[in-house]
Amino acid sequence: MDQSAIEVQARAREYLRTRGTEAPAEAIRASVREACESLTTLLRAAPVERVTQRPRDGEWSAQEVVDHLVETYRPGVDELRCLLARQVPPGPPIPASLTSKAPLLRPWPWLLRQLDELHADVLAALDAAPDDLGTDTRAPVVMVFSARRGDGAGPIEWIEALDWKAYAMVSWRLHTIDHLKQVRAALAVPRR
Repeated sequence: MDQSAIEVQARAREYLRTRGTEAPAEAIRASVREACESLTTLLRAAPVERVTQRPRDGEWSAQEVVDHLVETYRPGVDELRCLLARQVPPGPPIPASLTSKAPLLRPWPWLLRQLDELHADVLAALDAAPDDLGTDTRAPVVMVFSARRGDGAGPIEWIEALDWKAYAMVSWRLHTIDHLKQVRAALAVPRR
């Protein structure tokens, strides 16, 4: 592992410690709620005729991003519920690039409804969590961050064990914001 990867991991761990594990539960709830609402606002305003357009070869369209979020949020809600019940979620971590088998064949309105339901589920789970719930139980999470290397920028991927607060910040704040930016960029590309 090169120095830039080590630095990215250290910054990510510091962020998750200070903005996740050590943050008040209400701050976690507010951060997650704001990210979910921002994404929902953007998606509701998206021109339907543009959601399947890929910005460039090899990059996801807005619809593929939403499909990915639905597919990762489903098991993520279950994992969060396990952590809130002070249980380690069974099985391996959720794969970083999980999608359905046919993301472009799913109806856009259906995907939006599914995403809304999953946002509601995660917010309800976080709202029900006691403010003083401990952070000793952890779940393995695939972490993906961009980093500059000698050969350019690229993703760094590793598995990190996260408590419920850090898990919520990664899964429903950072992950959501990262994909919100991706959707915004995909929708900004002129129609072909």
